Amino acid sequence: MAVVLVTGATSGIGRATARAFAARGDSVVAVGRDNVRGEAVVAECRGLGAEAMFIRADVTAVNISEDIVAQACARFGRLDIACNNAGWQEPRRLLADQPESIYERVFSTNVGAVVRGMGAQLRGMVKQQAGAIINIGSVSAVRNPNAGLSLYSASKAALASLTRSAALEYGPLGNRVNLISPGRVITPMMMASGVGDVESVAASLPARRMGTPEDVARAIVWIASSDADFIFGADLRVDGGFGAT
Repeated sequence: MAVVLVTGATSGIGRATARAFAARGDSVVAVGRDNVRGEAVVAECRGLGAEAMFIRADVTAVNISEDIVAQACARFGRLDIACNNAGWQEPRRLLADQPESIYERVFSTNVGAVVRGMGAQLRGMVKQQAGAIINIGSVSAVRNPNAGLSLYSASKAALASLTRSAALEYGPLGNRVNLISPGRVITPMMMASGVGDVESVAASLPARRMGTPEDVARAIVWIASSDADFIFGADLRVDGGFGAT
């Protein structure tokens, strides 16, 4: 069974992903900023029969990624899969009204933390000549009909490019890097963004429903698996057909 690291694991897509890997028997390293919620996720994973640990960390902190990977390897001996899920979305307002501090937080979380996280994760995976990294992007990288979230959209576009480049660099070394781009998925972050009438949004999708964190988690588990071992640098949209409309 694999050893899996999930950042932003205390709620939403991260929590569902930790549970999904645990359900198939993988060992889970859940990373987040809230001890109570983190330990609850670990308890859920153990209840599914998996080994699990929680690391309390702010992934935007410099040098924290090396420590996270070191703790995971100290506990389980290796790292096979990493899901870089932690993200942050700015309060909705026009671009010119966004302060510098908001720009810095969006990009330090959605891009900078992933750059450092991947660096630490890949150093160990290269030695193993095996390993899969899944970054969590967004359909907002290519299409966002809602004004006020330009920084979030731009950060996810940067993450898509980063993922493709990393796949080119590390594929020949035995490591796969891919992107999952959720669409209209009911998570605490999305509901806090002012999405509006959920029923109307759902009705506009070919799927005729909003997505769930579990929908995304299933895609993450699949693309991390050997069933997807010929997939490198892909952007898999899990969006209920949003991109087709």
